[in-house]
Amino acid sequence: MFTRLCLLAPVIALAGCSSLREAPDNPGPCPSALTLYDAARVVNLHGDAVYENVGFTGEIMAVRSLCRYYEDRPIVASLELDMGFGRGPSASGSTHTYQYFVAITRRDMVVIHKEVFPVQVTFRAGEDRVYLQETIDEITIPRADEDIAGDNFEILVGFELTHEQLEWNRTGQRFRVDAGQGD
Repeated sequence: MFTRLCLLAPVIALAGCSSLREAPDNPGPCPSALTLYDAARVVNLHGDAVYENVGFTGEIMAVRSLCRYYEDRPIVASLELDMGFGRGPSASGSTHTYQYFVAITRRDMVVIHKEVFPVQVTFRAGEDRVYLQETIDEITIPRADEDIAGDNFEILVGFELTHEQLEWNRTGQRFRVDAGQGD
């Protein structure tokens, strides 16, 4: 398990070391934590879109978030991502570094802050799939005053993609991490 400790920016700062469980109940809901659909998968193709040309792949399979805020204090959230990674026939090497982002937005509006994180995945001999959980311990989202609830914000995650990878995802085509695998 990898642990990401903070998102740093003028707008978003690392929260103190206090536990999320020490504060009273939230006066409102937490921000939604979502995977951006167009960026939920990454497929590295080496040529035409056929299985033999698939290199490394990745998929964000689930996102979970908890938060705590009260009075006029900022929203403090933690984030867990379940991710699956694949090594296709055209992948070279046994290690690949993927890039994923976490963005804080005003709901359905503008990005307040975005940060990119690397995750290095090593495939053991004969292994073509790896599943990991990434954790970001504390994300602090400032609020203008105590009347601003968590549902005014969203936490969006996805893979950093090239233009071609984004277009591939938008066509609905896919090579899933576990495609064709029976258990």
